[in-house]
Amino acid sequence: MKTTNWAAAAMLGLASASIAVSAPAPAAAPVPATTQDDAMIALATHSGCLTCHSIKSGAPSDQSTKPVGPAWQDVAIKYKGQKDAVHVLTSTLMGGSNPYVSHWKGKVSGLAMPPNAVAISRRDARQLVKWILSLDDRGT
Repeated sequence: MKTTNWAAAAMLGLASASIAVSAPAPAAAPVPATTQDDAMIALATHSGCLTCHSIKSGAPSDQSTKPVGPAWQDVAIKYKGQKDAVHVLTSTLMGGSNPYVSHWKGKVSGLAMPPNAVAISRRDARQLVKWILSLDDRGT
């Protein structure tokens, strides 16, 4: 009679699943604008960005409260035309900002942006920043 080593079979299954999960995803094709918007909003939601930031500029419904972080349209307008904007904002997103030199002081209630390297990869952060900087022209 043939005996099965169930523990070994389970470990082999887990190892196979682990390899399949950790394999790098194939490169994605360029995404049309509306799908790009949806993808970036999903990335921002999954990464926790929309906890503090909104996409569109505008006064909050409660005038006594300020948003925690600036609206991304405001960020896009502020950095429009700056050559190093993608680099600067990606670095801020990944490493956080200095609360003592905040250029959003008085406009938002948050003191500083926390580091987000645990929530988003540098590649995704850079892609998100590029999308945010596109919002000055079109909004979403």
